[in-house]
Formats: sequence, C-alpha cells, structure tokens
Amino acid sequence: MTDTGLLWHRIQFAFTITYHYLFPQLSMGLALLIVIFKIMAMRSGDERSNEVARFWARIFGLNFAMGVVTGIPMEFQFGTNWARFSNFAGEVIGQTLAMEGVFAFILESAFLGLFLFGEKRLGKRGHLAVALALFLGAWLSGYFIITTNAFMQHPVGYVLGPDGALHLKDFWEFVFNPWAIWQYAHNMTASVITASFVVAAVGAYWSLMGKYAEHARICLKVGVVTGLLACLVVAFPTGDRQGKMVAQYKPVTLAAMEGLFRGGPDAELAIIGQPNMKTRKLENPIVVPGVLSFLCYGSFGSTVKGLNDFPESEWPRNVELLYYSYHIMVGLGTILTLVMAAAAFLLWRGKLLKARSVLWALMLSVPFPYIATTAGWWTTELGRQPWMIHGLLRTADSGSRQVNTGDVVFTTLGFAGLYLALGIVFLVQVMREIARGPAPA
Repeated sequence: MTDTGLLWHRIQFAFTITYHYLFPQLSMGLALLIVIFKIMAMRSGDERSNEVARFWARIFGLNFAMGVVTGIPMEFQFGTNWARFSNFAGEVIGQTLAMEGVFAFILESAFLGLFLFGEKRLGKRGHLAVALALFLGAWLSGYFIITTNAFMQHPVGYVLGPDGALHLKDFWEFVFNPWAIWQYAHNMTASVITASFVVAAVGAYWSLMGKYAEHARICLKVGVVTGLLACLVVAFPTGDRQGKMVAQYKPVTLAAMEGLFRGGPDAELAIIGQPNMKTRKLENPIVVPGVLSFLCYGSFGSTVKGLNDFPESEWPRNVELLYYSYHIMVGLGTILTLVMAAAAFLLWRGKLLKARSVLWALMLSVPFPYIATTAGWWTTELGRQPWMIHGLLRTADSGSRQVNTGDVVFTTLGFAGLYLALGIVFLVQVMREIARGPAPA
C-alpha cells in the first residue's frame, strides 16, 4: 500500500469515527441523567420531573438513531479499509464488537421503545426499571467498545498462533484489561459531562426565555450538580490513573503529549508552548518544574524519558497534533470545571436563575464538551501510532491492499455530504423538541 493510500484510509476512518462519537457520548450520559430524573419523580411525586425525563428520552431517541446510522459504516471499514488488521486480530476483537452490537441494538432499542411508549402499562416502578435497563444497555455497550480499543492500546489475553494471527487465550483477562477499566471510567465520566452541559444549557435557555420555569429549574439543578461532580472525577482519579498507565506502558506517547524532548529528573509540566520538530524543543513554554515527574511517578525527582530517549521510528507520527489535542482537552476541561463550579455556587446560594450572565455561559458552553472529548479521543488514537495494535501490528501493515485510493477519496466525500445532511435534519428535529418542551404524559 502506498503512503497516500494509507493516509486516505486513516482520514476516512478518523472522519467517520469522530462524527459518529458526537452521538454516543450524549446517549450514554443522558441514560444516567434520565435515571436521576425518574428517581427524583419517584421520591418527590413531582410529575414535572417525570415530564423532564420523558423530554430527554425523546432527545435520547433522536440521538440514538443518529448514532446507529453513523456507526454502521465503521463496522464495514474493518473489512474494506483494514482487511489485514481484521485478519490478524479479528478473532480477539470480534468478541467485544459482537457483544456491543447485541447490547446497543437489542437492549437499548427495546428498552428505549418501552420507555417512550409503555409508561401507562408499566406503572411508575416498571418505568423506572426500564430506565435502569436502558442505562445498563448503554453503558455496557460502551464498555465493550472501550475494551476493544484498550486491547489495541495495551494488548492482553491473546496468543500468537502458528498461522500468524492472534487468538484469544484468556477471555476474562481480555475483558478486564486494566487499561480498559480506567479508560472506560474516564470516557464515561466525560460523557456525563457532555450530557450535563446539554441538559443545563436547555434549562438555561428555557429560563432566559421565560418558558417552562419549573422544568428549567430541574434541568439546571441536575445538570449543574452532576456536571460539577463529573468534571472533578474526570480529572481525578480517572484522568490521573489513565495518565499513570500511559507513563508506565507508553512513555514515548507521554513525552509526545507533553512536548518533552529532553527527559530527566524533575521533569517540567508544560502548560503551553509550541513543539518545534526541527530544533526538537518546545518554543515559548510556560512550565511548572517537577510536576510532570510527580504526576507520573509520585515523586518530584523521578526521571521522565523524553522523545530524544527513543528511536524516531517509535515516535507518534504527528507529534504536533498529538500535543495540541492533549492540551486542548486539558485546557477545555479546566474551563468547563470553572464554569460548572461558578454555576454550582450560585445554585447553592439560590441565585442561579437570576444570574443571566452565568445562564448565558452555560447555554453557550454546549460545543466545548464535544470539542474536549474529540480532542481526548484524538490524543488516544494519535498516541498509539505508529502501531495499530501496540507492539504487535503497525498501522502501515494494517490496510487493505486491494482498495483503490480514488475509491476511498470518493466515498469519504460522499460520507461528508451525507453526514452534513443528516446533521442538519438532526439539529432541526432537536430544536423542534426543545421549542415544544416537556409534554404531559
């Protein structure tokens, strides 16, 4: 395969998976918040909490449909674009991909339908049970996808067969990969942040417009409290543990993420700067001495290896993009935490509904959790390069030899046009639901 052909395979998959993940992250986060709204309705007997739960279930349904439609092409790309990868690792990763399909399509679809249309027959307790089942299905399907990705980051539970392909040796070691557990916790917490900002933003919009006042209050309360807790957990312990695993198993990735070329003890944490690949240094840096050593290994004097300590063939292929993706994720995460902290303080003081500037901030913050999670996934995937499966299969050896580069370019443009049209239809439908507001049963 030519370098150009490999590049277009990567561009197509990067585009389709980045667009697709805009939808599951909201679905998974909303699944938890819908359960919270249902529990509030059960405990207080307030029908307005129930109406809010039904409203967000309608948004969940629209979002889930988009996730399914945009997810299907990625499954086919394993065979069309990445045939050698599928032939090498299909027996292992096929296990979790199949289970994700079962839970995503059967559990989520069935229980979403029951939640939307079966409330009268199910009763209050039955309807809550369905909400819990919907949450379980969404989060289980997320775990199986994360397990698949974690195997590519830190492969365990496999054996290399005489046929040159990977075979599953220990299913439970594979499923409970320690990398998967912390990656899953970090990812799902981030999805709750996205959903919390979306819920709080709709509540802020209704409040600013003077519509659905009580429903807006409920959305703001749940969105802000849950969002602040998630913003704290995504940093510690989940982000901290994920970072320590990168330092332990993939130190070259850590060095690229931090723009650290020259390693050593008392390693500096770069707050900002621009990596220069020609001079191999970080330009215009603002750094905190010793903090990177402490965060990675628990001691300020610990030695952190830099990029210069590794052969260039082992470096991630695009150090600059990896560095900026990581810092965008961390920077936006910090800003989002401050926004939620300010809103939570005003909520605690009983002044949030009157603080129009903070309500506007909540409403206008909606795109930024999506940008942060996208940057986070780019950090994960760029950091794995040049490996498709770390230490076992290089990306350059994973593509399909028989697929013409022109076909990949043409279909990528087709996906772009189709997804643009679908995105417009989705946004129009969501805005209609927001304008319609929470409807009685």
